[in-house]
Amino acid sequence: MEILRYDDSLKSKWDEAVQKSKNGVFLFYRDYLDYHKDRFNDHSLVILKAGKICALFPANEKDKEIVSHGGLTFGSLIMSYDVKAVEVLEIFESVIQYYRDKDINKITYKAVPSIFHKYPSEEDLYALFRFNAKLVRRDLSSVVKLDNKIKFSESKKQAVTKCEKLGIEVVENNDLERYWSLLTEVLAKFDTKPVHSLKEITRLQNDFPENIRLFEAKKGEDLLAGILIYDYQNVVHTQYMANSQEGRKIGALDFINHKLMQEVFSNREYYSFGISTENQGLDLNAGLIQQKEMMGSRGIAIDFYAISLSNNIKI
Repeated sequence: MEILRYDDSLKSKWDEAVQKSKNGVFLFYRDYLDYHKDRFNDHSLVILKAGKICALFPANEKDKEIVSHGGLTFGSLIMSYDVKAVEVLEIFESVIQYYRDKDINKITYKAVPSIFHKYPSEEDLYALFRFNAKLVRRDLSSVVKLDNKIKFSESKKQAVTKCEKLGIEVVENNDLERYWSLLTEVLAKFDTKPVHSLKEITRLQNDFPENIRLFEAKKGEDLLAGILIYDYQNVVHTQYMANSQEGRKIGALDFINHKLMQEVFSNREYYSFGISTENQGLDLNAGLIQQKEMMGSRGIAIDFYAISLSNNIKI
């Protein structure tokens, strides 16, 4: 195995490898990874075998620790379809040795859940086991299986019916500014703010217009609620959701979710509401996850592993 540290000269080859991989998603394209490069010291790797890229490792370095990736929900080894299990073990050994030679003490690895894979891709989980990786965090994320949905709860159904009777429309909108103002106002009540600034999310939407899409519930010109969708093709993920005060009264968010699941994205595999865990996965927000479960979702795990570079085995 040959290991190269990523630099901008490898951008086109990196993006091509993501596109052709069996577990890569649009978050791993360099235009997404690099939008916040001022906040992360990139230390991503390109892995070659016989001169050809066989895997990528998106990562950043902080205080002698490698995180894959600190700016993303998950990271993981991005693998080509041709990579076999024994080769994944070889890749892990090479990556571990590379970082050890750079005086790195630990690797934190955020495994991509299998629902995001284009083809079975859990050789990395076996490699983590072989190299004494420790499970250090587990978040619980809520997902609906779209071809076999659990029905909305009675109260959610009533909200959908109410919105239909009121003539509420669900429309796609490319202008994020008004919605970002509503989202920021809603999150401020919980003493938080969007992870992305308006400038950042606008840039990302411009770079990935097919993947980042805004849907709004409106009554005439009144904005009642919105959902920013991250479209991973097989998985549709609700990245940001917000209700106005009037939208909350009539269940406008429930109505958007209903429309997206039943009509806009009905041909996809999964509809994701994201995590309901806090404090590194140790606390479950029971009220939040209940709202998601009332729309038919059930849980999948998003796991974080740590590999100590001074304490692992050889294969």
